[in-house]
Amino acid sequence: MPSTFHEIPRERPSTPLLDSIDDTARLRELDEELLPVLADELRAFLLWTVGQTGGHFGAGLGVVELTVALHYVYQTPEDRLIWDVGHQAYPHKILTGRREQMATLRQKDGLAAFPRRCESPYDTFGVGHSSTSISAGLGMALAARLQGLERRTVAVIGDGALTAGMAFEALNHASDVEPDMLVVLNDNDMSISRNVGGMSNYLAKILSSSTYAHMREGSKKVLSKIPKAWELARRTEEHAKGMLVPGTLFEELGWNYIGPIDGHDLPTLITTLRNMRSLKGPQFLHVITKKGKGFSPAEADPIGYHAITKLEPKPASNGMSKPKFSNVFGQWLCDMAAEDSRLIGITPAMKEGSDLIAFSERFPERYFDVAIAEQHAVTLAAGMACEGAKPVVAIYSTFLQRAYDQLIHDVAVQDLDVLFAIDRAGLVGEDGPTHAGSFDLSYLRCLPNMLVMAPADENETRQMLTTGYLHNGPAAVRYPRGTGPGVAIDPELKPLPIGKGVITRQGSRVAILCFGTLHANALLAAESLDASVANMRFVKPLDGELIRQLASSHELLVTVEENAVMGGAGSAVNEWLHAEGLNIPVLNLGLPDSYVEHAKPRQMLAECGLDAAALEQRIRQRLSSLTSDDQPSAALDPVSAKS
Repeated sequence: MPSTFHEIPRERPSTPLLDSIDDTARLRELDEELLPVLADELRAFLLWTVGQTGGHFGAGLGVVELTVALHYVYQTPEDRLIWDVGHQAYPHKILTGRREQMATLRQKDGLAAFPRRCESPYDTFGVGHSSTSISAGLGMALAARLQGLERRTVAVIGDGALTAGMAFEALNHASDVEPDMLVVLNDNDMSISRNVGGMSNYLAKILSSSTYAHMREGSKKVLSKIPKAWELARRTEEHAKGMLVPGTLFEELGWNYIGPIDGHDLPTLITTLRNMRSLKGPQFLHVITKKGKGFSPAEADPIGYHAITKLEPKPASNGMSKPKFSNVFGQWLCDMAAEDSRLIGITPAMKEGSDLIAFSERFPERYFDVAIAEQHAVTLAAGMACEGAKPVVAIYSTFLQRAYDQLIHDVAVQDLDVLFAIDRAGLVGEDGPTHAGSFDLSYLRCLPNMLVMAPADENETRQMLTTGYLHNGPAAVRYPRGTGPGVAIDPELKPLPIGKGVITRQGSRVAILCFGTLHANALLAAESLDASVANMRFVKPLDGELIRQLASSHELLVTVEENAVMGGAGSAVNEWLHAEGLNIPVLNLGLPDSYVEHAKPRQMLAECGLDAAALEQRIRQRLSSLTSDDQPSAALDPVSAKS
C-alpha cells in the first residue's frame, strides 16, 4: 500500500530509486517488485516539489501508481500517452526526464503547468481544457493505422472530463472505425462506480486476458454458424458483466469494457494493462483512484487541495483583505437573487472558481452546475430565457470559447436575455496560454445584439453586473483573476448609463482610452505624461461622443486593453474614427499577436508592455515619432476633420 504523508516535506526527500530514472526505458528495466518503492518515492518528491513551486496537486497524487504502470507497460514515447486536461501530469513529467526541472514549474521560462508538445516528446498532445484526449487519441491511432505502424495509443480521462459531450462524440465515432487504442477512465470521485474489490479486480484480469479473448473469438466463429446462437451468447455475456460491473454504456458504444479496478494496486494495474496492450480494437479500462492519495489533508479535502500555492511564510496582515473579482460577483449574485426570483445561476463545473458557493447554498433550487459542458450551459440558459427566466452564466473567458456557436446561434441571434459573467479575462499567470482570456473582447464585440462591458475596479464590476442583468438582451461583463485596486463597493444595485465612459484624469496632448482593469496602470503612466485618461467602460456600444471629444482636443489617442490588439477594443475605436472621418494618430496597446507564456502576472504584463512603466515608454516613443504631417489640422474640429 502507498505510504501516507500528513504534511508537505520542506526538505527534499531521499529518492535514490527515482533519481536513477531519467527516461522510461530505464523505468522498464526495473524489477516489478521495486515499483511500489518507486511509487512511494515519486509521491514524496511530488509533494515536496509542488510545495516549492505551487501548482495542481490532488489529481497528480491520485495517479502516481497509474502513471508508473502505464510507462512500465507501454513503450513510451513511441506508444502515445495522452493526458486529459493535464492537472494530473506532474508524475508523468517527473518520470520522463524533467525531474530536476520541476523546480521551475509554472515559472517564467520554466516547465509549463500542463503537457506541451514543444516541451517533451513524451507530451504527445498539448492540453489545458478538458475532454480532448479521446478525440486526439483516436486521431493518433487512425494515423498509425494508415501508416502501417503497430504503435499503441492510450488516452487517460477523468470522470469529470467524461461529462463533456466531446468525449462521447469520440467514443461513439471509435465504434465505427475500431481503432487499436485504450481509454483509461480515472474515476476519482466515485461518480460512476462505488464498489471496487477482489471480485472486480479478478474479473478484470480474466476479461482482459488473451486466453479469454481467443476463447471469445473462437466461440463467435462456431456459434455464428448456428441461427441466433451467437446473439444469445453475446447478450448472456453482456448481462452477466452488467450485473457485476458498470460498463454496459461503454459496451453499447462498441468498447470492450474492463473494470473497475483499484488504481492504487500496482500488480493488478500492470497485469491488466499488459493484457489489454495486446488486444485489438477499442479497449476501455475503468480504474478507481483517490484524489490526493497518500497525503491525508488532500484525501480529506480534495477540492481544497486541487491546487496549492508555494509554501512560504505568510505576510503580516493588517486585518484588511481585498475581495477577489470572483468574490464581488458571488456577493452580487446573492444580492440580486434576493431581489429578483427570476434569477438563475448556471456554471460549467466552476462553482468554487467563480464563487457560486454561497449562492448554491442560499438558492439551491435556482443553482445549476452542468458539469464540464460549456455548450450545454449556454443553450440551457437560452432555453430558460425563452420562458421568462433571467439566467446568469458564470464562466471563464477561455471556457466560453468552447461554446461560441451556442453564444451566437442560441443566444445572440435570438436576442435572448442572458448575462455572461466572464471570469479570468486577460492574462492569468502561471496556467499559461491555454487558460488566458485573451480574446473575449474580440469575439464578443463582433456579435450583433451584444452588450460588452469591462470594469476598471471592483465597484464597477458590481455596477456592470447590475447593468447587464437589467438590460433586455444578451450582455457580458469580463473581469480578471485575482484582486483589484481596492475600491470601496457600493452595496446598492445601481446600473450604469449604457455606452457612457468617464474622464478620470484631464491632461494634454495624449488621451489614454482604457478598457478594463489596466486603468490603474494608465493613470500611473498619465501622471508622468500629463495625459488625459478615459475609463471607457463599454466596448459595445462605444461612447462615440467621448471619443470625438478626446480626438478634437488631443494630438494622440492611445487605447489600452488586456485583450488581443487584433480585433479588440482598440480596433473598435479605430473603426469608429474611420467611419466618422476623424484623422488622428492612434496607438493601440494590448496583448500581442502571439501566445504569452506562463509567468507571474506582473511579469506577463511587463513582457507585453502593459505595466505603468512600459505604457509610459511606449507612448513617449509614439509621441516622439509624430511628424508635422501626422499632426491633426484645425485641432481636429469634428466637422472639418470629416472626409
